[in-house]
Amino acid sequence: MNDEALAVRGLDAMRLLLVEDEADFAQALARRLSREGFAVDIVHDGEAALELADVHAYDLVLLDLNLPKIDGLDVCRALRAKRPELFIIMLTARDGLQDKIAGLEEGADDYIVKPFHFAELLARIHAVLRRDPRARTPVLTVGTLRLDPLRRLAWRGDERLSLTKKEFAILEYLMRRPGEVVTQEDLLEHVWDASANPFTASVRVHIHALRRKLGDSADAPRYIETVPGGYRLRTDESESRR
Repeated sequence: MNDEALAVRGLDAMRLLLVEDEADFAQALARRLSREGFAVDIVHDGEAALELADVHAYDLVLLDLNLPKIDGLDVCRALRAKRPELFIIMLTARDGLQDKIAGLEEGADDYIVKPFHFAELLARIHAVLRRDPRARTPVLTVGTLRLDPLRRLAWRGDERLSLTKKEFAILEYLMRRPGEVVTQEDLLEHVWDASANPFTASVRVHIHALRRKLGDSADAPRYIETVPGGYRLRTDESESRR
């Protein structure tokens, strides 16, 4: 994977909404995007897209235009009105010049005509997401922990950490919010996708695994402490409050 792709994956567990009425195509595309480190939710009509976008804080929407119930242009207009900061890329078979102009004027950040190569789609996604200032965040440092979002590397002191994708995403999310309480719901929202069961023990299991790799423990936490409402990455300030 090249540095450009790594830079995008270094953002806070990027969550995408794929709005596509062709179910087989949507599932295949979502699988490939998931392998690139994105959390992807799928809906098949415009009405469902607007409903889900009201529930989850998506970073980017991949939006077809020929949709049941509500046309893609209308969906784009509604999303842009509610979430001006939301990135929107249109994926459509409409290849006319006026269609492209209409899509961009309704607020799309990019417009890709089907069929397309997956590599081109990734490049377009990367280009759009580079506009997010988080993509240029330098190495994060909290106490003896360091995390490089660009190269997908993390260290405890001089020791290189071997983390899974989920563990890296959890640690990055915590390190961007040092000293703040992060709830299980926060982690499910930003690190998992809509299929995650809110009653699952998955967050607790991954936190336990991450603590083990940090040489940490819940009983005597040096890094991740369990607090009322969730978890907190300790800082000098948070340690002094204990």
